[in-house]
Amino acid sequence: MSLSKLLANGLAFVDIETTGGSSQRESITEIGIVEFDASGVREWSSLVRPAGRIPEHIERLTGISNEMVAAAPTFAELADEVFDRLDGRVFVAHNARFDHGHIRAALRRAGMDIRLRVLCTVKLSRRLFPEHRRHNLDAVAARCALAVADRHRALGDARLLVGFWQWLEKHCPAGQVEQAVREIIGHPSLPSHLDAAQLEGLPETPGVYLFYGEGGLPLYVGKSKRLRSRVLSHFCADHRSERELSLSQQVRRIDWIETAGEFAALVREAQLIKALQPSHNRQLRRHRELCTWRLGSDLFGAPQLDLLHAADLEFGRRDDLFGLFRSRRAATLGLRGLAREHGLCPPLLGLERPCSGRRCFNLQLKRCGGACAGIEKPAEHAGRLRQALDALKLETWPWPGAVGFREGRTLHVVDGWRYLGSCEDEAALAQVLEAGRPAFDLDIYRLLLKTVPRLEPIVLSR
Repeated sequence: MSLSKLLANGLAFVDIETTGGSSQRESITEIGIVEFDASGVREWSSLVRPAGRIPEHIERLTGISNEMVAAAPTFAELADEVFDRLDGRVFVAHNARFDHGHIRAALRRAGMDIRLRVLCTVKLSRRLFPEHRRHNLDAVAARCALAVADRHRALGDARLLVGFWQWLEKHCPAGQVEQAVREIIGHPSLPSHLDAAQLEGLPETPGVYLFYGEGGLPLYVGKSKRLRSRVLSHFCADHRSERELSLSQQVRRIDWIETAGEFAALVREAQLIKALQPSHNRQLRRHRELCTWRLGSDLFGAPQLDLLHAADLEFGRRDDLFGLFRSRRAATLGLRGLAREHGLCPPLLGLERPCSGRRCFNLQLKRCGGACAGIEKPAEHAGRLRQALDALKLETWPWPGAVGFREGRTLHVVDGWRYLGSCEDEAALAQVLEAGRPAFDLDIYRLLLKTVPRLEPIVLSR
């Protein structure tokens, strides 16, 4: 494979500044990324608010003070941006193990797992220039006569790495650089029991991939915006964990499904995990017992909570539903927690039998505001209940009926937070709209909540 193919999706030159703390803590104070590919060069950077204070000696080195990061976003707030800028690219950094380790750990804390090919420019410099003793960034910049600005700031150091790469392209034989890069990045090392011919048709397009073991047993379902890169990353020795090693030893067959885009891949992944129950995936439940609290009133106008099953409801069409729970027990525990947090009265919420003529036990423990004993007015308790429930309120479907969302040529049809299906022409659209409505799916609902606000809806007549 040539260097151009090896780096087909481009490079991400990365540098971070930290408090000096471990990657297991939120210690990043600044991140800079320079994306470098056939379409050009794009720069991005941001200060990051760490969990702890920046020591004085780190402030002097980087020029980043505690005052500068006080109003900066946390890494969790930047995680989506960082993931999108790195995903699919070769991660290039000086002493890359440090930068990659911190960023991958921070992404994991934000609920994201990214697998990247990593190119360390310290290793690259050592392989190409073994006659030199020093390979730190200052030594590399001096050797290649690179302009140095904003040293020890994330974007300034990332720019230096771009300069080093461009210098190599001009001054070193392409074959020499290619060999060094291949040796550092490493090739995907396919298990001996997996036929490499299965991977020849893998496209660099969005989709879902499936790993099967002996006897056609489904092992794993995954999704990616770049199928080929993602599948091969499972067999890259540089990123192999015990879980990845176990999976690669069991794989006997690989299959994939191309999709119109990322949203379609996310939906298909969730559907396949539920249908196949692969052994290496976090199991997604079918939520047969899914339920929610409905806030209504009794005959005297006092608030009354009723637990309803999702299968009996038209989610998204009403504004009196709060929380989605996997079972009646989970719903009860959730409401008890809310009562403790806000000092609400369990008997008045229907969680306990009223104590006739006596104060409830929670009032004796000073965990209740006293509405059960006339200390707190019923209207005040009702108001605090509604305020407490606000955080659990389910989103109301903002359209009168079904809407479509375009992803390439495909139209995804959604109604009342239910994914009805996809189509590419009028005839197929009519079939989707006329088909029976699927059961409410919690995972699809959560996916739609994140995705729908970013899409332009097309209101469909039914």
